[in-house]
Amino acid sequence: MAATTPPAHTPADSAKPLVAAVDIGGTKIAAALVDSSGALVARTRRPTPARSDAKAMAAAVLGAVEELAADGRWSEVVALGIGSAGPVDTVAGTVSPVNIPSWREFPLVRTVREHPAVDVPVTLIGDGVAIAEAEYWQGAAAGYRSVLCMVVSTGVGGGLVLDGRVHGGLTGNAGHIGHISVQIDGEDCPCGGRGCVEGLASGTAIARYALAHGWRAPGGDASAAAVAEAARQGDPVAVAAYDRAARALAAAIAGTAALVEIEAVVIGGGVAQAGPVLLDPLAHHLTTYAALPFTRGLHIHQAHLGPDAGLVGAAAAALRSI
Repeated sequence: MAATTPPAHTPADSAKPLVAAVDIGGTKIAAALVDSSGALVARTRRPTPARSDAKAMAAAVLGAVEELAADGRWSEVVALGIGSAGPVDTVAGTVSPVNIPSWREFPLVRTVREHPAVDVPVTLIGDGVAIAEAEYWQGAAAGYRSVLCMVVSTGVGGGLVLDGRVHGGLTGNAGHIGHISVQIDGEDCPCGGRGCVEGLASGTAIARYALAHGWRAPGGDASAAAVAEAARQGDPVAVAAYDRAARALAAAIAGTAALVEIEAVVIGGGVAQAGPVLLDPLAHHLTTYAALPFTRGLHIHQAHLGPDAGLVGAAAAALRSI
């Protein structure tokens, strides 16, 4: 079944309305002007000052918005969508990202709406739900009725499509798979839980595990991508680091499948770029964890939209608001 696309909800008097989209993550803030077909027609990007205070964080976001507002097409913008690391509260318009300590119940929607350049509706969406929106609209999730979309990067997030509709939940946090506990006696997580998927399967966790077990970073590059390259070359510690991450993901995916019955999983983010290094052990471990008949045979796909998924999803949320 084809996905229902946001353009179906756009105003009849505008063939291709523009929306502004902002994607806030633990390492970067991206912003773009996006048309109703999902094409990014202008963009900007800057590092996230995640360890700075709340005011500096807000200034970075507003700076990205101001760059878009300087574009000659800004007057055509009819709505603005924000996808943010979470938890978020889409009702209150606030965000409390685990990986941005200075933002706790920060009034992000109000802050952006009060900027002089912004005179359009502002919609907030969690980054995992944004990826589900994007991949269901025009990516690897299109054609499925129930699918889990994940991003495995600096953190681990997710969003759900259930029975043909993106499911955000009461406050916009449904599908937040990175903070499912899969290791009861595991390490404390910044979210307040223990043994969370994010602490085992994020790029940061993969690199940390490899270094702690004797892997030597080539040229000082201690990234998950460098660990993946070492795994391709057969380094046993690097292989073990990705196998551990894949196991954690498999346990969480199987639990999600048991709870809501999904057909497929779409995985994006920087760690997913490792390809078979991650996806092969993930498929293997799923055969163990997804044991119930209705959880077996899940289709696993790499995301199609890459680093633009958060922006496309935020744009989809903005288009739905008009």
